[in-house]
Amino acid sequence: METPNTIRIAHGIFYVTDLAASRHFYVDLLGLNVLHETEGALYLRANEDREWTLKLELAPEAGVKHLAYRVGTDADLDALTAFLDAQGIPWRWETELDRPRLLRFQDPYGVPVAFYAQSVKHPWLLQDYHLHRGAGLQRIDHINVMTPDVEGVMRWYMDHLGFRLSEYTEDDHGRIWAAWIQRRGSVHDLALTNGMGPRLHHFAYWMPDMQSIIRTCDILAGARMPEHIERGPGRHGVSNAFFLYIRDPDGHRIELYTCDYLTVDPDFEPIRWHLADPRRQTLWGAKTPKSWFEEGSLLEAFGGGWVQPRESDLKGLPVHVI
Repeated sequence: METPNTIRIAHGIFYVTDLAASRHFYVDLLGLNVLHETEGALYLRANEDREWTLKLELAPEAGVKHLAYRVGTDADLDALTAFLDAQGIPWRWETELDRPRLLRFQDPYGVPVAFYAQSVKHPWLLQDYHLHRGAGLQRIDHINVMTPDVEGVMRWYMDHLGFRLSEYTEDDHGRIWAAWIQRRGSVHDLALTNGMGPRLHHFAYWMPDMQSIIRTCDILAGARMPEHIERGPGRHGVSNAFFLYIRDPDGHRIELYTCDYLTVDPDFEPIRWHLADPRRQTLWGAKTPKSWFEEGSLLEAFGGGWVQPRESDLKGLPVHVI
């Protein structure tokens, strides 16, 4: 069966409980651009994005509606529906603003996903520097999903959707606790973190430089909102990226991320990290808040309601935790 050509991670839809507070956070402070505004929803993009990459939708409870990938053509969508039928996975067509044909399903591990090929393109803002505001987020980069079965999810996306492994964390017994897989030749489109799940761990944007990440800390401090800074700034061992983790008004975790590396060579060898190596989380050795390992956003089930998270058989936290 033909493997669909998945291009990259493309968008997320967050349910938020206070649209005005979310707008202040994402637009006024972080500097995301409002592409569309409808009753009860905002469609946002970063400065390089030619499409919306984050939709904020007003809802009674906070959570994630779905996480979406772009494919090459409509034929890839048709190949994907044939694969889903063969696997016995239910699916349906949906539409979104700018996206007339959105294939929606829930992967076998409970993550609500969508795939699309067509989207309306909008003028680039990257060189309209006079319009840049706030922290200056540049483009969507990746997502990270918490799951009790990291290896299972990793192998499903690699075996059936053509994702490639960049880095992984393993213990002395060969059990995989985290994995970073990609389609576009960077470190990851999708990261997988061991924990109670499935839940969204974080949604990440690429930043133009390290200074813009430090500026984000100053912006949040100036807005008297330093409690929204959860972790960092710092440098990961995994990915080599300079990072900052922040929490939005509903607790959704956003990573601001820059300075990773390419993985496009066909003979690229995945990098292994030992679970107990403190450098994998933060190259500089800084400890990680416990909340970073334990908290995440609920995911909407294909049939409605929330996917119920379950505990992982892999127990314990790294020793380098605050």
